[in-house]
Amino acid sequence: MNGHTNGDRAGHPARGGVGEGSAETRSVLANGHHTNGHATAVAEPPHYALLKEKITILKQERQAIILAHNYQEGAIQDVADFVGDSLGLARKAKASDAKVILFCGVHFMAETAAMLCPDKTVLIPDLQAGCSLADMIIPEQIRTWRRHHPDGVVVCYVNTSAAVKAECDYCVTSTNGVTILEHIPAEKEILFVPDYYLGSYLKAKTKRKIHLWKGYCPAHAAILPEQVDQLRELHPDAEFLMHPECGCTTKQMDLADQILSTEGMVQYVNRSPATEFIIATETGLLNRLRTQYPEKTFFPASEHATCHHMQRNTLEKAFMSLVRMQHVVTVDQKIAERAVKPIERMLDIV
Repeated sequence: MNGHTNGDRAGHPARGGVGEGSAETRSVLANGHHTNGHATAVAEPPHYALLKEKITILKQERQAIILAHNYQEGAIQDVADFVGDSLGLARKAKASDAKVILFCGVHFMAETAAMLCPDKTVLIPDLQAGCSLADMIIPEQIRTWRRHHPDGVVVCYVNTSAAVKAECDYCVTSTNGVTILEHIPAEKEILFVPDYYLGSYLKAKTKRKIHLWKGYCPAHAAILPEQVDQLRELHPDAEFLMHPECGCTTKQMDLADQILSTEGMVQYVNRSPATEFIIATETGLLNRLRTQYPEKTFFPASEHATCHHMQRNTLEKAFMSLVRMQHVVTVDQKIAERAVKPIERMLDIV
């Protein structure tokens, strides 16, 4: 009906049973109960199996597709048609012929889908699923910078509101940031908003003149160098994979085996001969990694690196969203017309 099947989920087939990324399991992980990098088995609530069946039926009735971010709990990943990072989800939204997109992520991601797909109904399970990082920059702050740098270029991380994107020239993700920046003329001054750590990484990689905003992701900031040092001592054969949003990036950039986006981590694990990995990003990604690569072992760089906004979305809320066709995400047309331009520039380049 919508051109997508369970086989179109980036190698993440539908699975029942234990949801390793569920809220219950995250609680277990937060208390340190894990064995050899594998989450302690925590049974899903009995009604989850029935909910998943009903969601499958509702998807067909609504001609809907479910897109889930890598940081969502395992039960949501289980029912999604596609699980991925911000760039992958944006592409899937734009390419889908579904009439309804249930976006299981945070609000700025649903906004992006709504702008790229004005002919589709975009839903989010919980309207309060926001982004602390996105809230650290507002449009007027960008307009102020432009007044002092009239020839400058403003590049925004995808983790920004539509209103902020409307003030920017290019949008980037952690996957394609280097490529987009290298596309900008070398003589141009660049303001990068809002993530200081991703901006620092991009500045080091491209050697460009970049003004950095002082925003940060609280979940990634919870990953401390001391914790990583201890894990590396305990697991000397493990490869250390770090997301560029991590607060420890500037101190441990040279120590990471790889600095990668969430999707980059999934792909790297697939081709790496290593069997153990220390994963420095939001803990939701561990569910997908353990599901796709059960023969490999994964250690969270911090068991406390969880995004409470992502966790607002639950299987129950996803179900009710399809039942009631709530909560619809829209963007003011005048803002959308401007905000979609930096997103489309990004997609045209990559």
